[in-house]
Amino acid sequence: MPIDWISYSYAAIVMVGGILGYVQKGSVMSLMSGLLFGSLAGYGAYQVSNDPQNVKISLLTAGILTTIMGVRYKRSGKIIPAGLIAGISLFMVLRLVFVMF
Repeated sequence: MPIDWISYSYAAIVMVGGILGYVQKGSVMSLMSGLLFGSLAGYGAYQVSNDPQNVKISLLTAGILTTIMGVRYKRSGKIIPAGLIAGISLFMVLRLVFVMF
């Protein structure tokens, strides 16, 4: 069973983004969201590593982040962090859909 390094990296990026949002701006919501969604993405990566067809948690997590951060990007126009996370999350959604087939 190969380890899904891409999904684990995605989870780490989401977690680090939440931590940086807290450190730089003092945003507790960024910290909580980053840790929650990063943990869910990490758990999803674990599931995909054990069974490549088990993408439910990963797909749901990336889909929610794509939507939320896409809306934030559209409102603010700021590429970092909203546009970056929306783009990476969209990549993950597309990748996971591709893995399913």
